[in-house]
Amino acid sequence: METFTLAYLADYLDAELRGEPEQIISGLGSLENATSEQISFLSNPKFAAYLQTSQAGAVLLKPEQADSFSGNALLLQDPYRGFARLSHLFDDPKPEAGFRHPTAVIDASAQLDPSVHVGPGAVIEAGCQLAAGVIIGAQCYLGKDCRINENTQLYPRVTLYRRVQVGKNCIIHSGSVIGSDGYGFAPTRQGWEKIAQLGSVVIEDQVEIGANAAIDRGALGNTHISRDVKIDNLVHLAHNVKVGEHTAITAQVGVAGSTEIGANCMFGGQTGIAGHIKVADGVQATGMSMITGSLNKGGVYSSGTGLQPSNEWRKSAVRFRQLDELHQKIRRLEKQLAKLDPSDS
Repeated sequence: METFTLAYLADYLDAELRGEPEQIISGLGSLENATSEQISFLSNPKFAAYLQTSQAGAVLLKPEQADSFSGNALLLQDPYRGFARLSHLFDDPKPEAGFRHPTAVIDASAQLDPSVHVGPGAVIEAGCQLAAGVIIGAQCYLGKDCRINENTQLYPRVTLYRRVQVGKNCIIHSGSVIGSDGYGFAPTRQGWEKIAQLGSVVIEDQVEIGANAAIDRGALGNTHISRDVKIDNLVHLAHNVKVGEHTAITAQVGVAGSTEIGANCMFGGQTGIAGHIKVADGVQATGMSMITGSLNKGGVYSSGTGLQPSNEWRKSAVRFRQLDELHQKIRRLEKQLAKLDPSDS
């Protein structure tokens, strides 16, 4: 188990140390449950009361919170970011660089840097190019001519269809499928005629994609995910979707084809986004929102209804269906009132 002194951690974070420099830290913990050898943090003021009883060996605090905790503290402007950086010190080590499991199938024309790790049962097709530090987990499949740049990790059972490009320092979690066919069919009298999906998927640097996500290849041109985009589990991006830098997309979001999403957007769980629209930079949609048209201005948007007792919700649903009828009645009443002679009142 890796351990660190508080002095080392203070230097690592460029934080001000208040307390015992030689205090040993062996892990991270919440304010409520941390032990004397764990470090915790306070970023949400509603948890400040736990500082009075916390047994943490040290706490990450803002400088103005220094007097709130009687124990050891590391003082920095953004404790939550400090916690994020420290988390990597205590994470499991990465798989061995340069390891190639004997059950992996690697085409002779594939170009792999000597440091690439390939797990058991992985398949790497012809023309693939894998740069230094790439990790390919067990049973991953890389189709022809895929390209993966430095220090990107694919967890077990990730599938990349042909010609997918992935940038540097990306993470793709288990079960995700990148580059599957977009949903393209032409209706005919005999049924549906499939449209070949001729593009691919381009993923820029520092993108993370959660488990069991599906990102379709472009019909013509590429589906494009810009740098530092964070995609949660069970997200679907249809063909030719474009996502701008630093956008966060949480679980079960669906984006229909050819939609362009701006930079610095955030979408709550189960948000649905229609196809062939544009979403401006800085849009935040709360959970279960439905975006049916283009949004030209950043801001927070919501739709749907909040939770109610079932009997109340049924009444509201009936009234919602009556809105148009009520609107027409009000319009008629307004016209009637407008015709009344003022002297009659």
